[in-house]
Amino acid sequence: MKVLNKIALMGIPALVLAGLCSSPAQAQLPPVPIPPIPGVPAVVAPIIIDTAVPIIVNTIKPKPKTTGMGRFDGFVMNSNVAQITVKARGNDMSLQTFALSDRAAAEMQAIVDRGGYQYGDKVTVYYDPTSLKALKVKGKPSKAL
Repeated sequence: MKVLNKIALMGIPALVLAGLCSSPAQAQLPPVPIPPIPGVPAVVAPIIIDTAVPIIVNTIKPKPKTTGMGRFDGFVMNSNVAQITVKARGNDMSLQTFALSDRAAAEMQAIVDRGGYQYGDKVTVYYDPTSLKALKVKGKPSKAL
């Protein structure tokens, strides 16, 4: 117990002295420049020339927008260069005939030249819902007979 009292009695004046020596006003003063010492090299701050330009590894490719386009999955009933008739996959009673747009008609002409779509080929027709024009026909045509 006597040891603790001695430590406390010596510690209190040390805390008071530390409190008097450090005041917030002294911390606000600008730093005093230190004069250079002869024979000791001066410390040089590093020079930052320029920041690096970020390296682009892969650019993000936007997905093609299919908003505003309808999609009809089914089997081909009949097709030619002007229109395509498709039966829905899940519903045998649902038939849909689409007129082909100019771009789709040009693609269909190339397919017809190689044999065309046959009865029962699986296709996906992307179409404009307001005019029911097929904008794109996706599917693998079977071999011509």
